[in-house]
Amino acid sequence: MQARLLLEDGTLFTGKAFGSTGDSVGEVVFNTGMTGYQEVISDPSYCGQIVTMTYPLIGNYGITRDDFESIRPFIHGLVVREHEAVPSNWRAEYSLESLLKEYGVIGISGVDTRMLTRRIRHQGVMKGILTTSNKRVEELLEQMKDTPLVTDQVARVSTKTLFSAPGTKERIVLVDYGSKNGILRDLTKRGCDVVVVPQDASAEQIRRLAPDGILLSNGPGDPKEVPHAAKMIAELLSEFPIFGICLGHQLFALASGADTEKLKFGHRGGNHPVKDLASGRCFITSQNHGYTVKEESIASTELEITHINNNDRTIEGLRHKKYPAFSVQYHPEAAPGPFDTSFLFDDFLNLIRDHKRNSPKTPRQAQIAADFEASRSAAAGTDSKGELTYAKK
Repeated sequence: MQARLLLEDGTLFTGKAFGSTGDSVGEVVFNTGMTGYQEVISDPSYCGQIVTMTYPLIGNYGITRDDFESIRPFIHGLVVREHEAVPSNWRAEYSLESLLKEYGVIGISGVDTRMLTRRIRHQGVMKGILTTSNKRVEELLEQMKDTPLVTDQVARVSTKTLFSAPGTKERIVLVDYGSKNGILRDLTKRGCDVVVVPQDASAEQIRRLAPDGILLSNGPGDPKEVPHAAKMIAELLSEFPIFGICLGHQLFALASGADTEKLKFGHRGGNHPVKDLASGRCFITSQNHGYTVKEESIASTELEITHINNNDRTIEGLRHKKYPAFSVQYHPEAAPGPFDTSFLFDDFLNLIRDHKRNSPKTPRQAQIAADFEASRSAAAGTDSKGELTYAKK
């Protein structure tokens, strides 16, 4: 079956359909990773986007249950040069096409992805429509024009209920803005007692969970589309150690008084060089974002820049000068890699321990902690006052 990808500038690509059928509108972006197409497809940060893989052969090692980064794909389409329908790998449980069919995702192969990527780099990311229909190009352009890009991606991908991954060490509240499973894996393998909360959890609801620290996850879209998140972070900034990743980094910046802006074509892939300004060392990082913190907005805040991108000099890391809080634009939990910066989770836990040694609990915090422990066996959901309750998963 034929499939077509039409960009808003009128550029048309024709290829072969795989996966689901129909029409899908989204923001067309590209990822430069040589491996990890399953992790890309299941990364919630791609919600609402039609993803182009620059590596030419996709689908060759199939799909494996253990490699999912979320419960399901949220992409609006997949564009590849060559699709391998029959995977060959001892870990493969089923094919890429089976996954796309199951979740209604349209794929197109036979596309000159090099040409498409160059166009995006020159023109910037743009809206596109992926279709298996026989509609005329004029009809598709009108349909694309009349279909707005989604702006509620964070609400779509975040957990709707609080759940926990129990551990014996520090209690971390993970605010799910579209969190990859890799973040939870890195915390639990360090023994953390993790409580995952929805993206709209209030500051008071988080306080009642008596965290030792708060981790702000990655997620899709424009950070300014979730103003309640920045408000919550600003309220808790002086109370708990905070670590922000990707969208969490941008929200931390907004909460601290900085500003963000959209990049021309974003950073998406596993080969982005980042310089640590303190040591001068360069790390190769995994990234997936279309927005960045504006450097000129930092001067009026209590933030300092800790990392920069060696390619375009954009901000890749921040630290608060007054409070125990820091953030990075890249993914230290990267899957399938690189894992150069996974030590940042250890840095976060050390920050928490230092904070606990130097800042003993107030009587109110001690009472909240005691109340939280007493509520561990409560049912999932909310109580009669609308407060989050604790549940094991």
